[in-house]
Amino acid sequence: MSTLETGTPAAEHKPDVEMHEHHGELDKNEIAHLALQEAHNETALDALRNHKWAVAWVVWAIFNCIAVSFDSQAGAAVLSIPQFRQDYGFLDSTGEYELYAKWQSAYSGGPSAGQVIGTIIGGTLGDRIGRKWNLLMCYVLLMIGVTIEVVSNLATANNAVFFVGKVINGVALGVLVTTVMTYIGEIAPLALRGILTAAAAAAFTLGPLVQSLITNSYGSLANSWSYKSIFVAQYGVTGLAALFWPFMPESPTWLLSKGRVQQAERSLRKLGETGDELVKRVADIQLTLEEARQETDGASWAECFRKSNRRRTIIAVAPLTIQSFMGIYWVAGYATYYYELAGFDTSGAFKLAIIQQVVSLLGNATAWFLIDRIGRRGLSLWGLVVLTGLLFACGGAAVPGTVAGNKAASGLIILYCYLYNVTIGATAYVAMSEVATGRLRQKTAALAYMTQGCFGTMWSFVLPYLFNPSEANLQAKVAFVFGGFSVLCCVYFYYYHPETKNRSYEELDEMFRKGVPAREFSSYVTEAESAAQQVAEEVAGGKKQY
Repeated sequence: MSTLETGTPAAEHKPDVEMHEHHGELDKNEIAHLALQEAHNETALDALRNHKWAVAWVVWAIFNCIAVSFDSQAGAAVLSIPQFRQDYGFLDSTGEYELYAKWQSAYSGGPSAGQVIGTIIGGTLGDRIGRKWNLLMCYVLLMIGVTIEVVSNLATANNAVFFVGKVINGVALGVLVTTVMTYIGEIAPLALRGILTAAAAAAFTLGPLVQSLITNSYGSLANSWSYKSIFVAQYGVTGLAALFWPFMPESPTWLLSKGRVQQAERSLRKLGETGDELVKRVADIQLTLEEARQETDGASWAECFRKSNRRRTIIAVAPLTIQSFMGIYWVAGYATYYYELAGFDTSGAFKLAIIQQVVSLLGNATAWFLIDRIGRRGLSLWGLVVLTGLLFACGGAAVPGTVAGNKAASGLIILYCYLYNVTIGATAYVAMSEVATGRLRQKTAALAYMTQGCFGTMWSFVLPYLFNPSEANLQAKVAFVFGGFSVLCCVYFYYYHPETKNRSYEELDEMFRKGVPAREFSSYVTEAESAAQQVAEEVAGGKKQY
């Protein structure tokens, strides 16, 4: 029987020391290894049955990501709404309303820059005040930012006021996304970690889908509610997420890294762990944290670039950065506008945008079934190869400049969205969440989104000048630019990105510490795995008791 079942007073309850006294011959490390073996033996269905509350809180955390995608897409979606272009733009030589390129760049680049700032804030405060209080700060900032967006059309300098609201939201979303993805990685069961972190990408698709439905319903109105309706809807998304915040269990990994054992146990109980399972979970997390401290001490930003952590940081950061060089900023931000330029009317373009988001969501759902079968590395690498071919095909279809060619390019964009979300669109979040060591997970996530945000800011300012009819007018031919970058991304993945499926954080710490080559990760047998198997065999054979 564990100490948790004996009724021992809280002050005397110390599950992190001398647990072998209550468990026969098993010491704390052996209990941790037993927990590891049991985690390896669990199937996805077993994990779903055994960890219902942990899965439920992961789903809630994923829902928070809808706010991120909703606001990020809203800034680009309003470009396709005629009334928004009329209220915030100018009348061009053809008699059509068009946005100023500088403000169009600012609407996209400002939030991206804000997200960079937000990731720094999130990475710093998240390790000081915890994941839970970080999220509350996000909700407050989001409400302020959305309110400024809603009233911006009433200001004389409407573009500038709208820009301020977008930047504030960008800061909030930078904090939110790094905190949420870190939290998911810390509480998700091993057997479901790949599926659940990949599923988080569904929220980045679901938000734009809801936004597209709103745009399709109200975008043709001849007043400001044609675009305000998009921003007002975010009150509901953020408010619904905030409703469950008071009941959120803090990350047990963060609490144990601060030495708050009893608080960690309370969080684990909220996550559904009880009795011996709780003791084993505490021991497992503590052992992982202790082994990580043997290589580097502290959790500063500089630690992310020392010893094996430097390699881990690169691997965690690269996939999200690759997303921006694969053309997703162009596809997500300009597809609806391009459909109009390609010959579809406004209503048809909005409907295609909805189809695009539904297809993207189906792509992400497909990834759930492939992420643990094919693996993170294989799914990413071969996905990048296919996407590279699609980008070149899309650019080629647009070269003639005919209606048929442009519509063919539109179809390839929709196919791209499906395959992107099956592959790098899902696997990038898995890599970011599970590659970093426990003590540095929030800061590594921050660095990943910070880097992506920096490149996103660059593309946000560059794309309007490459894409717009009044500038370089490349339109879908801009796919050639991203196709060239994609070739380099394929080379990187082949030589540098490891396979991490079915690996515990303790195993990953060991493999990175030993410098195991990327292409040997899938077949490497770790000391932790061998020790876990040995302990399980000794317990099963009666040599040791728990």
